[in-house]
Amino acid sequence: MVQCGDPGMSAIPVNVPANTFKLCLEKTRISRVPRAAFFNLSELRFLWLTYNSITSVHTSSFVNLKALRELRLDGNLLTSFPWEGLRDMPRLQTLVLHNNRLSNLPPQAALFLLNITYLDLSSNRWAMLLLHDNPWLCDCEISLLVSLSMSLGSSVVLMDPLLMCSRSVGQSGTLLTQAELSRCMRPSVQPAATRVTSSVGSNVLLRCDASGYPTPTLTWIKTVMQESPRVGVRWSIISLNGLSYSDAGEYRCQARNMAGLSEAPIKLK
Repeated sequence: MVQCGDPGMSAIPVNVPANTFKLCLEKTRISRVPRAAFFNLSELRFLWLTYNSITSVHTSSFVNLKALRELRLDGNLLTSFPWEGLRDMPRLQTLVLHNNRLSNLPPQAALFLLNITYLDLSSNRWAMLLLHDNPWLCDCEISLLVSLSMSLGSSVVLMDPLLMCSRSVGQSGTLLTQAELSRCMRPSVQPAATRVTSSVGSNVLLRCDASGYPTPTLTWIKTVMQESPRVGVRWSIISLNGLSYSDAGEYRCQARNMAGLSEAPIKLK
């Protein structure tokens, strides 16, 4: 993992190791992402270009990023985004463009969003958002959007008042504006113990449980990130075998869903 946060940096670094899986460039003076900026990083899975001064991204900036899963460009100055460039990232699932200066979503953008499961376009300069002709999954994640579209003076307009749920438990074929939608609930994390003391060479299991709706994903963090076994579990265990002094420290169990993020610390001595 490579993280760069030099406020004097003004260009994408060229000496990033080829085996980097996560690259974070944050709070720099970088203003543009040039053609093939990450060509040598074919193993990259997470690319965070957050809170810089980026005003332009070349259509071919993401060439050779075949393994990329998450792209974040939140907190920049983008007035447009090269949607066709998403073709160079066939495994991309998360795209975050929060807090930029985007004012329109071109119709052709939908052609390149087929594999995206999470798209954040919040805090931009939308005047109108067209939402018809989409296979809406009617659950808590869309409840806020429906409420916003029905409120007086809303900047979000559902152009077709007859939009229907196409994928929903018991509500398929129901008008989206009439569907009974549950509200998302922020995760709550509860570790089995907050302090653990064990002898060198022994085995330890650290466990935490989480509640929330939708079911949160769980992650363990201690200098490096260890993903939970699968998405959607309500508990997670990290197994430490043959303890050494380097295993001591603070572990954090982190739970995340659409409604927010929570975490709880466990101190191992």
